[in-house]
This record gives sequence, structure tokens and C-alpha cells, in this order.
Amino acid sequence: MLLQTMIKKALPAIFLLAGSVAPAQQISNVSATQEEKKIVVTYDLSGGETGQTYDVSLRVSEDGGSAWSNPLTAVSGDVGTGIKGGYGKQIIWDVLSEPGREKLLGDRIKFKIQAEYATKASGLIPEMVFIQGGTFQMGSNDGESDEKPVHRVTVGSFYLGKYEVTQKQWKSVMGSNPPQLYFKGCENCPVESVSWNEVQAFIRKLNQMTGMSFRLPAEAEWEYAARGGNQSRGYTYSGSNDLGEAAWYSSNSSSETHPVGQKKPNELGLYDMSGNVWEWCSDWYDSDYYQNSPADNPKGPSSGSYRALRGGSWGNEPNSCRTATRLGDNPGLRYTLHGFRLCRTE
Repeated sequence: MLLQTMIKKALPAIFLLAGSVAPAQQISNVSATQEEKKIVVTYDLSGGETGQTYDVSLRVSEDGGSAWSNPLTAVSGDVGTGIKGGYGKQIIWDVLSEPGREKLLGDRIKFKIQAEYATKASGLIPEMVFIQGGTFQMGSNDGESDEKPVHRVTVGSFYLGKYEVTQKQWKSVMGSNPPQLYFKGCENCPVESVSWNEVQAFIRKLNQMTGMSFRLPAEAEWEYAARGGNQSRGYTYSGSNDLGEAAWYSSNSSSETHPVGQKKPNELGLYDMSGNVWEWCSDWYDSDYYQNSPADNPKGPSSGSYRALRGGSWGNEPNSCRTATRLGDNPGLRYTLHGFRLCRTE
């Protein structure tokens, strides 16, 4: 049997969770049944503004909700982008067609439906990549002193922007370009000349506009993702050992930023983690932090004078574009090499 006996015909014992990050809408009346080798999940989606559409995803847990799968991909029906509110919505999951899955077992199975405002088209919400949490060796014993010692770190799951935040996205939220934007007239180029403090103002306004909880990534989250997460192949730069293949840097940038997403992505489908612009992180910067860093979800020192930046930029040599390279700078500084990408935790 593909599915265990308790869910052979119906799923009354399965806990069905309805989660949402869009506060003005509601998922209700969730139920699930098995039809041959497929799971059919039905739900109602109500609330929100007239004409509002949503991005709907379905996940499964086999341990009572302690760990969740990535959004399921072998699904059809009222799932994906552009879903309107209504009653009797239906998602069909073809279990055997789900990549990497051959069965569904256990007596603690849960499903979770999530709906988010579909505001990507307006430029407000960047495309995000789900990063499955895991453990990795952070730092480099062959790099600068602030990269030592290499130490084992575990991070939880999170979402990270597929691209650096662009000039267009900044303007969509803030209403105008940053006052000291240097490379003007390239909407799909990363926004630059923004201080850490100004980025915090951008995030606060974006969260108010969307009802979501964006933030900057911690250094540990950033490096884990840049290295390829649990798909890492151990590259020196993000996605390659050939920097020109993966990044805009001093030798190929013509001394300017370039539109995001033109270079090779890394193992997780993230672009420009090396080069283009340095990316602000949430942490205070401390050159000696790795000597005493906690092993689980480190968030950086409790205070400091500088904020962390990672990834290198269009103006840097290869050594500065390695995934392990660290930099600290004044949080009030605006500089043509500095930009950011967004993160959020589910």
C-alpha cells in the first residue's frame, strides 16, 4: 500500500492546519480525502480586498508538524499564483509524482495550506527561495582573521530573496530613489548607496504594506545560503569556482552594477550572492565573534559599532567575493558598493 491503512479512504484523523501570513484573509473548512493514489485537499478562502488574488501553497508533515516539507510541487487545482477567494477550493496532490517521494507514512500526518497576497506583480514582494535549514562549517581557516576559526553552525529554515532588492522595488515601496543612488536609470539593477538604517526603514514600510515579516538575514543564514545550503558542492564563490561565471566583480563589471539574475545561480537558485553589491546582514559585526559564536542560529553580538556585510561587489577583487568573506561598516553609511536582499522566517 502506498498510504497507510488509516488513510485508505478518508483522512478524519489527519490534522489539517490552515496557515496564513496575510492578516485580512482566512482559510477555513479544510478537509482531505484519498482518491486512489492522490490526496484531495479542500478549503475555503475568504476575506481580503475585492479582486485580491493569493499565492497558495500546500505542505505536508509526517511527524505531527515538527518538520514541514518544501511547498509540494506535484499539485494541481486551486494552488499556485493568482488564486481568488471563494468556497470549495480544491488541491490535488499526486504523491507518487512528487520529486524525491515514494510514499506517505506515519500516524502523525498533517497538511498545511498557506495563502499570501499575490503582490509580486506590483513589485512590492521579491521572489523568495525556500532554504531548508541544516548544519554547515562556517568560516574559513585559509581566509582573513575574522573568518577563523571554522566552526559548526546549525540554522533553521527560512526564505531568502532570489535576487538582490532592485531600484524598482525600492521605489515601489519608498516612492522615490535613495537620495544618493549612484547608478541611476537601471530599474533591475540592485539598489545601492543605502545605509543599514535606511534598509530598516524600507523593511518596516514594506511589512506595513504587505502584512508580512521581512528582515535582513543573519550572517550565518546568509553564508549557509550562499554556500548552497544542503545542496552545497563546496564552491569558493556562490555557485561556482569560476568567479566570472557567477559574479560581477572588478575584472568584468566595467565599474558599475548590472541587472540582477544575469550570472549563474548557485545550487539553491540564488543569484548574485557573490559580486554586484555587498549585502547588509542583520548582525552587529565583530571580528572575533567566531571564537565564541553559539552553534545554533547565531545572530551576532548583542551590540557593536558596525553592521555586517557579505558577498563582495562590482568593485572588488576575487578574494572579497568568497562565500566566507566578512565585512563590517557603519550602519549610517551610504556607499555605491552596498545593497541588500530580503529574508523572512515562516
